[in-house]
Amino acid sequence: MSDSAESLREQRKRETSRALTDSARRLTTERGFAGFTIEELCAEVGVSRRTFFNYFESKENAVFGFATVDSRQEELEEEFAAAHGDIIEDFVRLTVRRFELFNPVDDAPALFAVIEHEPRLLKAAFEQIAKNEQRDRDLILRRLDDDDASLRAEVIVHTVGALVRMSMDQLVHHQSTASFADLMTRRLVLVRSLYAPSQKAD
Repeated sequence: MSDSAESLREQRKRETSRALTDSARRLTTERGFAGFTIEELCAEVGVSRRTFFNYFESKENAVFGFATVDSRQEELEEEFAAAHGDIIEDFVRLTVRRFELFNPVDDAPALFAVIEHEPRLLKAAFEQIAKNEQRDRDLILRRLDDDDASLRAEVIVHTVGALVRMSMDQLVHHQSTASFADLMTRRLVLVRSLYAPSQKAD
């Protein structure tokens, strides 16, 4: 398959994924989460139930836009796994590049509306976030080989996750004009200065 044909195919997949999520959110706000079936959602978008499960593991994931991994994301993750730089800086760079692919800020108003209408969906969101964190720990472990590898991977994932939440708060709730990359970089520099080994007193 030519690069242009592959690119078109990937674009169509992303459009289908987006259409499923948009329709799932609209149906949730109109009917409630229990008020429609996956079959009805598929009929709205014009795809089969089988196609739906090629994109999402569940109806909940469709509402939140938690699609199966995008090929572009897979490429970024493989680049990270093969890199040899500072692992924290590399993981922050991966996080920023993922953000640039999906830009969750654009989805924030729609997600807030869905959660306000169906707060019980938060449980499914947290479960998916936990799965994503485990995926990231496994990814980081591909670059670590020491006795504390698992603990180090866990600390990296949760530390960077905290930086993401702080940066997102600035973008969504405080309308920061800084880019996500700049917000993350500033916070990473601060974290490193706070936890840098202090000089011993004479």
